[in-house]
Amino acid sequence: MMQSLNRGSHEIMIDNMVRFHTGYAQVQDYRFEEEASLDNAFYFDNELENRITATNNRIEMVLPRIQTFMLAGNDYATRGAMVMGIDAEKEHAFNNLKDNLISGEFFEPNDRKAVVTAGLAKRLQLETGDVLVLIGQGRFGMSANALYEISGIVRHPIREMDNQTVYLPLAEAQFLLSADGYITNLLVSTSSDRFTNTITSAIASEIDDEELTVFTWTELIPDLLQLLEFDLVGAYFLAAVLYIVIGFGFFGTILTMTLERMREFGMLLSIGMQRIKLAVVVLIETIFISLLGVLLGMGVAWLFLYYLHLNPIQLTGDVAEAIIEMGWEPILPVSFAADQFYTQGFYVFLIALVVFLFPLVKIFRLNILEASR
Repeated sequence: MMQSLNRGSHEIMIDNMVRFHTGYAQVQDYRFEEEASLDNAFYFDNELENRITATNNRIEMVLPRIQTFMLAGNDYATRGAMVMGIDAEKEHAFNNLKDNLISGEFFEPNDRKAVVTAGLAKRLQLETGDVLVLIGQGRFGMSANALYEISGIVRHPIREMDNQTVYLPLAEAQFLLSADGYITNLLVSTSSDRFTNTITSAIASEIDDEELTVFTWTELIPDLLQLLEFDLVGAYFLAAVLYIVIGFGFFGTILTMTLERMREFGMLLSIGMQRIKLAVVVLIETIFISLLGVLLGMGVAWLFLYYLHLNPIQLTGDVAEAIIEMGWEPILPVSFAADQFYTQGFYVFLIALVVFLFPLVKIFRLNILEASR
């Protein structure tokens, strides 16, 4: 339960980062990672799209984006903004972006309109129908200035991006930035994270002779992974304490079982049973007890977590408001990652083997006459 609740929030965070920010894998110009400039954009057309999607049948789609930082403003204020040219239909198919609209509507591919995130709209006091000013530089230092009507306001699930993002139709953004046909990022979508390394290797083999490179999402956001791993340290420490308690409880059970059966052990040895065979019998009993407990514990835990999955714990008060402000549901999600279950069984099995050392020593040191009396 403890690990499931902890990892459930982590999975939502990673899922949002992958779907809205990095993709499972991402193709870039090899210079873009070091210098995220429009000068390091690359040409994207149907031929390149077909080549990449053909590398592995696990690839569901590719999402072209062009992004840069510009000044966004109106009559009252200006703010730094990340301007992102996107294919709205593909974005929605990948991350349900349109479902996060809080007012207005998304632009069509050929429109000269913009969609801004809720945090930026609040900072600039913008509403649907207002005019947004964008000022910046395009490719190779070209001037990039334009006015856009705001067609919609969307709440972004990543707070940092919610405070600074402006969406434009891909073709319009390329025209504004003097980068017709060019993109800065090509996101790759697959059905599951477990295929990421496979499709990344396939894409890398296809583009190894070009000025392109491909990254997995773990390579693009290592800081987030380190933060989540650090957050898990506390959970692992509490789990270690819990395993110590479990170990002593298990030891008490085996100790009682062993001491109560000393006469039985003495009788078995006195009629000719080998000590090694008696030790094997006790080991089988120990494993049977631990296996029964593990299966029962896993079953109860799975049912309880499934109930929490159907009826998640609702957060209220200031905590709920903070979670909603970040664009997430005010609930405690649970994780059904398989390793949460089988690792517990593995650790309990190790505890059982350690505890088994006590009856093993008792059997091999047992004085038959004393035990029989």
